[in-house]
Amino acid sequence: MAKYLGINRLTKLFQIVREAGGLKNAYLKLYRNDDLKIGTLVGIDKYGNKYFENPYYFYGRNRWIEFAPHVNMDYDGSMIPAEWYGWMHYKTDLPPIRDGCRPKHKWIADHSENLSGTKEAYYPYTTTPNKVEAWDPKAKKQ
Repeated sequence: MAKYLGINRLTKLFQIVREAGGLKNAYLKLYRNDDLKIGTLVGIDKYGNKYFENPYYFYGRNRWIEFAPHVNMDYDGSMIPAEWYGWMHYKTDLPPIRDGCRPKHKWIADHSENLSGTKEAYYPYTTTPNKVEAWDPKAKKQ
C-alpha cells in the first residue's frame, strides 16, 4: 500500500537529506551536483574528489564523483585522474585503492586537467603571417 501512495519515495527522500547532513547541505549538494544520491564511499583521490557507488541505481548511473569543495562550481570531467577514470567508466570493477596490480613507475607524469578555454591554455607561437587579414575601414586604399 505504501508503494502505491508513494510513501517509499518520501522515506528515500528523507534518507537522502539525512545522509547529506540536513536540508541546507542537501540543497547545496543538489545545486552543485544537479543530483541527490546516496551511496557507499569507494575512495578519495589525492585531489580530494570523492567516488561513490550504489547498485540501486541503474548501470551507467550507479558510480559518481563529488568534486573537492575548493573547486566549487568550476569542475569538468578532465579533473578525474587516470587511475580513477577506468573505474568510473566501467573498464574495471576494482577501484585503484583495492587494485594492487596497477603499475607505479617513477616516470609516470602527475595528472593535470584540460586547460582549454581558460587563460592558462596552451597557444603555440607562430612565425607565419595570417592568410586572412581583418578589414579595417580607416585604412587607405592602395
